[in-house]
Amino acid sequence: MTRAPASSGPAAFTGAPSGTTSTQLTSAAGGRRVVRVVVWWTRFSRAAATALRTAAQWSGRTVRPAGALLAVAATAGLGVGILFGWVEWMVAGTIGLVLIAMAVPFLFGARAYDVDLVLAHQRVVAGDTVTGEIVVRNDGPRSALPGRLDIPVGAGLVEFGVPLLRPGHAVSQPLQIPAVRRGIVTVGPATTVRTDPLGLLRREHAFRDIHELYVHPRTTSVPAASAGLIRDLEGNPTRRLVDADISFHAIREYVPGDSRRQIHWKSTAKTGQLMVRQYEESRRSRMAVVLSAAEAEFADADEFELAVSCAASLGLRAVHDARDVDIVTGTEIPRVVRGRLRAIRHIPAGSPRILLDGFTTVAMIENTMTIAEVCRLAAEANERLSIAFVVVGSPVPLERLRQAALGFPADTSVVAVICDERAHPRMRSLSGLTVLTVGTLNDLSGLLLRGAGS
Repeated sequence: MTRAPASSGPAAFTGAPSGTTSTQLTSAAGGRRVVRVVVWWTRFSRAAATALRTAAQWSGRTVRPAGALLAVAATAGLGVGILFGWVEWMVAGTIGLVLIAMAVPFLFGARAYDVDLVLAHQRVVAGDTVTGEIVVRNDGPRSALPGRLDIPVGAGLVEFGVPLLRPGHAVSQPLQIPAVRRGIVTVGPATTVRTDPLGLLRREHAFRDIHELYVHPRTTSVPAASAGLIRDLEGNPTRRLVDADISFHAIREYVPGDSRRQIHWKSTAKTGQLMVRQYEESRRSRMAVVLSAAEAEFADADEFELAVSCAASLGLRAVHDARDVDIVTGTEIPRVVRGRLRAIRHIPAGSPRILLDGFTTVAMIENTMTIAEVCRLAAEANERLSIAFVVVGSPVPLERLRQAALGFPADTSVVAVICDERAHPRMRSLSGLTVLTVGTLNDLSGLLLRGAGS
């Protein structure tokens, strides 16, 4: 009897073919290679996109239109010359590449400068010239080629030429900014500019030194005794009766709740009933200056500047005299809610500098309330007003000024100041409303002095 030989190995027990394990290992290794290729390609794509984006941004900041045109011409010249064998095109393309290569060294050293910008004053009056100084120092280890320094001043630009500077050397140049209009003017940042003689390439580096120049409105000296056409520096009695004050009014019978300190004992002894003192309320002169900001209520921008100067002069006089003053103007109201929203802006008057800083940002507004509505809100914000100045432009008629005056309490004196550069200065009284017409800023002082004297 013949016996079959015994089988050995995994195939004898599982019944699987002998090449299955090697096939599975080969498939797993191939999958890992595919994953690595995909990951590598993803990283390469991201790096390439970032590099292209950075190159595009650098080219946009560095290559000028003339340089871009020359680069296109050089590329086209070399391509066409090599393709068709035209020597003239190849020479033109080579010259273009040489010019671009010669412009590159002029870009070096843009960050070697240290620029110090100093202004003589941070606050000036509109129309005055601003002076300062610019110090440029070469902090690099090598000499810096000549360049240019640009300093933005508001919407304008001041340029300075920087000579060749050796390491550690500095150059100082005076800065003079011409007369600027009222507002907050941003000076800086200083920017170093590197460019080649042909203007093909340009490189800039901006510093962080930025100055805010406050340009205050022009003001005039208003007579202290006539600030508001009233002279009650210590307070005037009013028609309102109170239980305790300075100005004695009368004696009345005692009612529950009265203070026993106000009992008048002599009258009590004569009448046999408790009698108390009664006083008239005294209050200090509280002044309001209401400035119109509606664009339709002024003839032009110069007339609005005159109105701002008049309002600032009145407020400044009140601050110097330590009076309580509210300075109010209109504010921007969105068109969609106009007629349903009422809002005013209060200009702080804690000190002369704070007051004038607040006036630097006042501007004409297209969508805002009329002067009558602004006066009504100003009266609601403070009921104890002794006098109110209403500063408007020439397009505002007298009827509208009367409506504005009706917004204040009956015991408040209202003075309207009409700014009209084409009119002669004069003063009128219309049914309890004093109207001053000024053509220049200096007319305000004379009219107020005349009103106080009368």
